[in-house]
Amino acid sequence: MKHPLEYYKNHLIKYKSETKKLYKQMTVLSTLRLLIFLATGFGIYFFFQQWQTALSVGVFGVIIFIYLLSKHTDVKRQRDFNKALVDINEDEIKIASGYFHKRDEGLEFQDSNHFYSLDIDLFGRGSFFQFINRTTIKEGTQELANALKANHIDHIESRQQAIKELSSKPQWRQYYSATSTLVDVETPAKQIIEWLQNHKSFLPKAMSWLPHVISLVSVALFVLIVLGVVTHQVLIGYWLFLGLVITGRYLKKVNILASNADKVRSTFRQYSSLLDLIENESFSSELLQKKQKQIQLGDKKASEIFKVFSKPLDALDNRNNIIGAIFGNGYFLTDIKNSYQIQQWIEQYTNKVSDWFEVVSFFDAYNSLGNYAYNHPEFVFPEIVNNGPVIKAADLGHPLLNKEKRVDSHLTIENEQFFIVTGANMAGKSTFLRTVSLHIVMANVGLPVCAKSSQYSPVKLITSMRTSDSLADDSSYFFSELTRLKYIVEAIQKEPYFIVLDEILKGTNSTDKAIGSRKFVEKLVASNATGIIATHDLSLCEIENELEDVKNYYFDAEIINDELHFDYTLKVGICQNMNASFLLKKMEIV
Repeated sequence: MKHPLEYYKNHLIKYKSETKKLYKQMTVLSTLRLLIFLATGFGIYFFFQQWQTALSVGVFGVIIFIYLLSKHTDVKRQRDFNKALVDINEDEIKIASGYFHKRDEGLEFQDSNHFYSLDIDLFGRGSFFQFINRTTIKEGTQELANALKANHIDHIESRQQAIKELSSKPQWRQYYSATSTLVDVETPAKQIIEWLQNHKSFLPKAMSWLPHVISLVSVALFVLIVLGVVTHQVLIGYWLFLGLVITGRYLKKVNILASNADKVRSTFRQYSSLLDLIENESFSSELLQKKQKQIQLGDKKASEIFKVFSKPLDALDNRNNIIGAIFGNGYFLTDIKNSYQIQQWIEQYTNKVSDWFEVVSFFDAYNSLGNYAYNHPEFVFPEIVNNGPVIKAADLGHPLLNKEKRVDSHLTIENEQFFIVTGANMAGKSTFLRTVSLHIVMANVGLPVCAKSSQYSPVKLITSMRTSDSLADDSSYFFSELTRLKYIVEAIQKEPYFIVLDEILKGTNSTDKAIGSRKFVEKLVASNATGIIATHDLSLCEIENELEDVKNYYFDAEIINDELHFDYTLKVGICQNMNASFLLKKMEIV
């Protein structure tokens, strides 16, 4: 398999070349259209006295002009598609170089009451979400955020297989994303579903055949006028008036329907293209096949059903032309015909639309996960075990750190073990906690993790690392922290969690903190909890001598030639070197 960066560079060149080629074709077609227009005008003028020839030149010229216009539209669509592919590959190259901090941060998904999302840089600037997100529609972005926050430990291997398969389909993933970016969606899927479910039909069943009868009579009257059987006043006067009266009876409700339809046309056109890509791709993993089947409806394809709906939606939009509206409704009842088709579609497919939208959002989100796996071929999918260590990882690192500078650690933590990690400031404790937390989150999602190897016994994650006070809620920092710790204690009474704590009880004095921290850790161990706590309080490490399930680890710092050095390596034991006083002197603060 090619290295991802090589793939992106090669395809960037390919799509740029194709974009330039298509742009040249557009220029040629535009020029030809102009020439045909001028030639047709000149031909009609030249043969004006010979009306049969002039008419033939005019008709022939219009046919060629329309053909060239249609061809130009098709080529422009291909050009836009290839340009979107250029942007996708350019973005991947930039992100691989570390330039991703201006992308969507996902701040709306942060939740201080969530199990872990606020503590482990899941959202925000420089976050994991910002790094992996490639979603192109709002619902897909929400789906991706939900997957990262889900804390689900069931069916992990099924998600792994789906992500592996999508990882192996870089071209399909890019085609899906490029197609999705071509149309701006004005109305969210949720609002569309609500509109469809709340829509009440207003046209009687007679309107299924009446527009066709009116149309046939209109054509017949036109023929009779040409033959001189009836006068033109009948067609232009009475018959036109009758058609407008019938249309006018439902005008108000048709206007409301047209207004709603106008808001959803682009969305249905976009989703039709995306559903078509899903339907025509061959998937082998169980989860992807299940999603593919979810959009099937007997022998009908969802994409075709969406296309059928798009036609009356587009037709209803054309009613804004006043001449077309008068004569179209007067002679053919076009508004009623289109409204009835929309009404029938809604009655037949409303209950299925949410499934179709959900599948499109699912693939939008999972494309990001598959893209992440593809971009990191050196990462490994954890081996899921039922009876074994919670985590047994070799060379475990943080996935967002530069691999050239990153220092990885070996980690084995058994079920119901609790690690106490000490260390100097900036030695790597907090980064290690986030590394372990991200391993759990990524493994539960089904993603490969930043490690050389990993065995993982699925467990939910809960953390307390970033507590803040709240002026709005009139709560102090200490009270907020106690509330969070109470939340953790109550959670682990219901089901097992992997607990990650960073310097708890910071809002009280050192003696009280030491006593409180010790009692809290003892309570967690007595509850058979598994987890890690980082602390500067070395007295907490004494628990290892009393409780077999508690183990001490540390990150070290050394002062060499009046300079502070870190090796960022996890070691067994208790840290003896602290650096606060040294840093205060070094920075000439004291």
